Amino acid sequence: MAVVTTSAKSPKGFAAQPLDAEQTRVLHKAAWRLIPLLALAYFFNYLDRTSVGYAALQMTGDLGLTATQFGLGAGIMFFGYCLCEVPSNLAMYRFGARLWMARIMITWGLAAATTALVVGPYSFYVVRLILGIAEAGFFPGVIFFLTLWFPAQYRTRVLAWFTVATPISFLVGGPLSIWLLQMHGFLGLAGWQWMFIIEGIPACILGLITLKVLTNHPAEAKWLTPGERDLIAGMLAEEQSKGHHSHGFKMALKDPRVWILSSITFSFTLGSYGIGIWLPQMLKAHGVEVSMIGWVAAIPYFFATIGLLIWAKHVDRTGKGIFNLTLAMLLAGLALLFALQMNALIPALAGITLALVGTIAGKTIFYTLPGKFLRGQAAAGGIALINSIGAFGGFVGPYLMGFLKDYTGSFTAGLMVMGCIMFVAAAMVVSLRLFLREE
Repeated sequence: MAVVTTSAKSPKGFAAQPLDAEQTRVLHKAAWRLIPLLALAYFFNYLDRTSVGYAALQMTGDLGLTATQFGLGAGIMFFGYCLCEVPSNLAMYRFGARLWMARIMITWGLAAATTALVVGPYSFYVVRLILGIAEAGFFPGVIFFLTLWFPAQYRTRVLAWFTVATPISFLVGGPLSIWLLQMHGFLGLAGWQWMFIIEGIPACILGLITLKVLTNHPAEAKWLTPGERDLIAGMLAEEQSKGHHSHGFKMALKDPRVWILSSITFSFTLGSYGIGIWLPQMLKAHGVEVSMIGWVAAIPYFFATIGLLIWAKHVDRTGKGIFNLTLAMLLAGLALLFALQMNALIPALAGITLALVGTIAGKTIFYTLPGKFLRGQAAAGGIALINSIGAFGGFVGPYLMGFLKDYTGSFTAGLMVMGCIMFVAAAMVVSLRLFLREE
């Protein structure tokens, strides 16, 4: 895992000190202990919520679902997710990340596997809603957890290595899901049923591992020496002492920056899920064979993975989070409009690839911003609030794409709407500079 040795800018404009060799070594040690487990869990988290797009290649016919019904079911999990996001993260603040993260992983794994039992649109809606409730709090919980372990100079890079699980889940999950669909008929179950069962169980196993491995705070880490624990605590204390921070959840609710950030994440989440959930069916509409859809769908996410890591390194080096987030949103919007003009598969896929680079890299850059002004309970609840409002875009995106597909007979209108929303997101990021002046 790469480390950061360059300076970064703080919320008030002062330059944070470059990390020295000892600080780099200790943070590197902590990252290798914590990030692989969290990233692997996020891999299955994203896989369990988005693999429904591949299941649709079989289950829509088996269950008689229309495009609108499928889009509603794919997105309805975000209703439960949004309702329970803030309570879940406040519970994590109270009970600790180790216990609460384990609970989330085990329950969402069970809910994902239970999707194999659905028999029609209504049972599909119910199980997806339960999945959203079960996994609520995981992503913002990790974001808050990282603020307890890593200073700002290191956080973007660590966050990138965590969120890289998003494109990798599509990169690996696409071919895996298509392969599992080929188990159709084994022991009397459909291929899509086997897919949900086999992809859901690992989350339960990771939850049990989390109970054994995760450490709530540096002060509790027995795998660090006393000097290493003090070093991390000192870096975090120095960062916290500089600038104005909100500490109580009520303070976060009154902070306009929280609401602007919520609007931004709603926009790019709408775009990324609108594309990701429907990508397999877009490829099918372009004439790609079902057996090849997983491999072709993996191409955009391969380049998105590379783009994410390069862009995160650049942001850590320059500290210009708002500027780069604006560029990411503009790239996504322009790329979607480009994809609209292309009738051939390869140019259209290139446009979708660039759009995903923008939305996925933008997500990583975005989640470094709340930690610059939120601390304590405000960070736990505020980040969850931002993410829950943003996650509602995960419902709107797939549903809107499905509705427009039924209404127009093609994906053109949906992609056009997604592109325009990315431009709105870029404008909101620019407005954020009035409140976050680190640049």
